[in-house]
Amino acid sequence: MATINPYIHFNGNAEEAFTFYKSVFGGEFAKIMRYKDLSSPEFPVAENDANRIMHITLPIGKSNALLASDVLEIMGQVTENDNRNTISISAESREEADKLFNGLSEGGKVEMPIADGPFGSYFGMFADKFGVQWMVDFTPKCNGQK
Repeated sequence: MATINPYIHFNGNAEEAFTFYKSVFGGEFAKIMRYKDLSSPEFPVAENDANRIMHITLPIGKSNALLASDVLEIMGQVTENDNRNTISISAESREEADKLFNGLSEGGKVEMPIADGPFGSYFGMFADKFGVQWMVDFTPKCNGQK
């Protein structure tokens, strides 16, 4: 069965927020990636965005996690009134990821088609027909599959 975890977008202070969350929940970060880590000719990152958090994961309990990223400055700002939250689904297989992505995105707006991503996961993003933001991923290494 897929797991669902909250994903929060920040305006450059994701690391500060997650350091705070870590002080409350305890544990260690499972992953921290900065935009500069993936900067390449195909995906150039502006110098002012390079140290922003592209992805951070804080495991909470045995099977949950809090996830986040900073919004790139070129993408604008998020505010308290914006939909700055995204539901992130970690599927157990590519087939399950496809089923969830295709089903939930029907009638919505696909922002990133599901495909093999640069950091090793099968990943896609969309807003469903109700405007709810979703991310679906399958990461073989995390799920013990290839």
